[in-house]
Amino acid sequence: MEGYEVVGTDDHKVGEVVAVDRDFLIVEAGLLRKTRHAIPMAFAHADDGERVVRLTISKELVDGSPALKDHEVDREAVMEHYGLAEGYEAPETKGLGELTPDDPAWSAEQEELRTGVEPAPERRARIREGESDAGVRGRPIIPPDSHDPL
Repeated sequence: MEGYEVVGTDDHKVGEVVAVDRDFLIVEAGLLRKTRHAIPMAFAHADDGERVVRLTISKELVDGSPALKDHEVDREAVMEHYGLAEGYEAPETKGLGELTPDDPAWSAEQEELRTGVEPAPERRARIREGESDAGVRGRPIIPPDSHDPL
């Protein structure tokens, strides 16, 4: 496959295959400042008739991958970049979809409810209905005058 042109899903030329390292294609790109990137073979499909390797990923994803340093492939970093790393643990949940307090999947509204802050949609609805905003925790809009003799 050496010398084959590499094309991403967005039909942009990614580079040219300069080597095959076990389960990675080593692709070189650039005119003056050449960079090399490793692409897992799982994303590559060679067309021997056209001497082209078509990828199932975009050129942008390849460009964002870790570049080779001293012609060495950092397999763990490359696999992690493409979402193929082993040992990745999904965020824990409690039971059927309940989220742990530090779970990044909390929405802003769920976080407000969990911390005791009134969610913005409920607050707006209450104000529209004419209820006073007095007694709601938070900073007053107009601070009291410190020189006012009460």
